[in-house]
Amino acid sequence: MLNDPLANALSLIKNAETKGKGLCHIQPSSKIIGGVLNLLKEKGYISEFEFKEDGKAGYFQVKLIGNINNCGVIKPRYPVKRENLEKWESRYLPARDFGLLILTTTKGIISHTEAKEKGVGGKVLAYIY
Repeated sequence: MLNDPLANALSLIKNAETKGKGLCHIQPSSKIIGGVLNLLKEKGYISEFEFKEDGKAGYFQVKLIGNINNCGVIKPRYPVKRENLEKWESRYLPARDFGLLILTTTKGIISHTEAKEKGVGGKVLAYIY
C-alpha cells in the first residue's frame, strides 16, 4: 500500500544513486513530485526528468548524475516561519550552505535559500544533500 508518494520517490532516487544506476522510474506521479524534481534539476542534483503517460497515473523517468548523498522527507510537514529556517537547516543538513531543505510555500515549491531571499515561510517537505 502506498502511503506517501513523495517518500517513495525520494527513496527510489536514493537507492538508485547508491547502486550507481543512471536512470530510475518514479510511479505514481504527482504535482508535488514534479515540483521537487524540477527543483532538483535546477540545483544540479539530477540531470533531467521526463513525464511519461502510461494510461494510469503516469510516471517520471529521471536521469541521475551521482550528486545525491542522502535525501528524505520530513514527516510530519512542519510549518516553518522565515525566522526559524536556520533551526531546521541545522537539524536536517550536515553543514551550513551544504544541501537543500525543500519547502512548499505560497510561491510554489522552493529551497530554503530562496525562501530566505523572498522572505516567506511555508511547510518543510524534504531535505537533500
